[in-house]
Amino acid sequence: MKFQKKLLVLSLLALPVASAFADGMVSSAESDVKAAGTAIENGVQSAGSTIESGAKGVVSDVDNFLDDGYRGPFTGAYVGAKTGINDSKMQVGNGAAPGGQVTNGATGNSPQNYGAAVGAEVGYAWKVGSTVLGIDGAYGYNGSGRFGSLGGNTTSGYNSYASHDYALGLKFGIPVSDVLMPYAKLGYGRLIGTGAANGLSGNGINGGLGLEYLFAPHWSVAGEWNNMSITTNTNTINNNTYTIGVNYYFSAAKPHHVAAAAPAPVVAPVAAPEPAPAPAPVDRWRTITEEKPVSLDGANFKTNSAVLNKSADEKLMQVVDFSKRYPEADIQVDGYTDSTGPKAYNLKLSQRRADAVKSYLTKHGVDASRIHTKGHGMEDPVASNKTAAGRAQNRHVEVHYTVREEKKVRVQN
Repeated sequence: MKFQKKLLVLSLLALPVASAFADGMVSSAESDVKAAGTAIENGVQSAGSTIESGAKGVVSDVDNFLDDGYRGPFTGAYVGAKTGINDSKMQVGNGAAPGGQVTNGATGNSPQNYGAAVGAEVGYAWKVGSTVLGIDGAYGYNGSGRFGSLGGNTTSGYNSYASHDYALGLKFGIPVSDVLMPYAKLGYGRLIGTGAANGLSGNGINGGLGLEYLFAPHWSVAGEWNNMSITTNTNTINNNTYTIGVNYYFSAAKPHHVAAAAPAPVVAPVAAPEPAPAPAPVDRWRTITEEKPVSLDGANFKTNSAVLNKSADEKLMQVVDFSKRYPEADIQVDGYTDSTGPKAYNLKLSQRRADAVKSYLTKHGVDASRIHTKGHGMEDPVASNKTAAGRAQNRHVEVHYTVREEKKVRVQN
């Protein structure tokens, strides 16, 4: 009983101390919570601003892609057909050895097969920086033909064989110009033997190298080497095919559209000031300056190139006629692009287009020393690059030429 009384007294004495301690803790906790709340609020605002800015950039990039797409060669969906020669070797009994048990139970070197090869492919490719990356699916039939030993001597006792192959993989190309692209293929496929190789089938790596030439906006021709090798137990087929094929691209690059150029401003002759009365006549010079800019829109060029179309002849012949009438006039050719694509690529493209105009003029008799060209890339836009209409206005080539005429004017002082 005495212990309980002492405990009660100590509890009553501790209440004021505990109360004060609790007040201090609450005050400190309240201050910390307020500080943390302020920091969190500032952080959320900063993060929200960053996310909003990034989202706007992504939306702008997606909008640019959806509006314009990639105006370049060797991209989009395509189908193709090819034909050529198949060179294959079959090893039965020991795929790792140069010889072994071969077809019909004979022994000796592995039989070599040279036959016709035909195939088809389908795929889709995208622009990735300055390269082209695509997904490619292919089928090939490799027929039977002449066959013999590794030494080149025809060996009797061998039955002819052929094969089917299926492959799916990546196609990686590096365009070296607007119409030429070397490429490589790497993927996974299935090879199925027929004839003497019936029942010999399996899966393996499929790869190859090729060179593709775009001879029309939708059409290309390609030369290609392809290899696939499969081993089932100890039986092996190694196929090498060499083909020439034709591919068709369903979508060509969107043409560049530019609003019609405004009428060329003509500076009126400067009127001679009224001469003050003078006892004797004096000679004065008057200078007349005339500028006539000509704008060529993107439709006058082939897709994503600097090759002029026939539609540019009318405007450029105006420049040719003008240069004949004013042989002392210099000509300035300026090329521009919109903001789509890498800056360095656009700068080169704008310079090539300006040079194409110069080449046209010189072929029609204009002295090359009078023509000055410069590519400006995406600089000096005449409209906003945030809209498709604005980007269309920024894709143009301008030709400026200036004539200065001096005339004597006899006035009285």
